[in-house]
Amino acid sequence: MGLFKGRPSASLIQTTREAQVSLTPPWPSRMRPPFVFRLKQSVHPMSRRCELTGVNRQIGHKVSHSNIKTKREFKPNLVDVTLASDALGREYKLRITAAALRTVDHRGGLDGFLLKADEAELSARAAKIRRDLKKKLATAAA
Repeated sequence: MGLFKGRPSASLIQTTREAQVSLTPPWPSRMRPPFVFRLKQSVHPMSRRCELTGVNRQIGHKVSHSNIKTKREFKPNLVDVTLASDALGREYKLRITAAALRTVDHRGGLDGFLLKADEAELSARAAKIRRDLKKKLATAAA
């Protein structure tokens, strides 16, 4: 029997089954393959987000005179500052909002701000500074 008449030959069926078997991945289809790397869940260094207060951009409307609303974003007033930690004895470059800078000044510096701040709203870098600060103060008190 020819290749195109009637049923396909057994050798053709065998080769297509082998091809199907070799193309299926060794992991279930719902899972990611083992060679895919996930990105860290940290904040990108140039994102529009305050490292101390967690303030980021807000979405709103630009409203025209005829009351037509178009989407726009309100960006925080971020400034690059170098803040000194008295207890740790070093300086840190941070990207924070101008309002956060006033709050840091009001609370008596970076150490006072970090000790009162909630760790959930701090960035990964600021949270590490806070942990180092608490550790240093605990060893100094003991």
